[in-house]
Amino acid sequence: MIQLDFDLGDGVRIRALDPGDAEALFAVVDANRDRLRRWMPWEQTTRTSDDTREFIERSRASSTDAEANGIWVDGELAGTMGMRIDTLANSAEIGYWIDGRHEGRGIVTRGCRRFFDEAFGAFGLHRVSLLAAATNVRSQAVAERLGMTREAVLREAERTTDGYHDLVVFSILEHEWPTA
Repeated sequence: MIQLDFDLGDGVRIRALDPGDAEALFAVVDANRDRLRRWMPWEQTTRTSDDTREFIERSRASSTDAEANGIWVDGELAGTMGMRIDTLANSAEIGYWIDGRHEGRGIVTRGCRRFFDEAFGAFGLHRVSLLAAATNVRSQAVAERLGMTREAVLREAERTTDGYHDLVVFSILEHEWPTA
């Protein structure tokens, strides 16, 4: 597992989760179920803190991914952010979610910027993508603020408890990122 620890300022930190964070992470998931259910297929299979612990351990076992990172706000776990890295394609897909109490503060956008700096810097990746449900206007706005290009709509590409949803694909290439 790639161990990350980013201080984003203003009391916001992103760092790799460890199994000891499972109960706190589960509590945040549980408190946000109604919001997460619409867009996160894993919500329905996350029923106990053991489920979150398994996610953390599975992510830590990967030698290439930068998944299972907690977003802490003033010392409180408030969500997750991570990247699945495809070493053959030299690319990654970023994913995230944040507690509703912290939405609208720019935390996710700042976190993505820091991840992109790492992706195109230390990791040497060529492309990062972000997939957002067509109805998830907040995630699409994050992609737009980051200067990502809207590439496509994948029809009914994701299934949640509400049924199938279209996914909007955004991407940015290394030469398009400001710090490249």
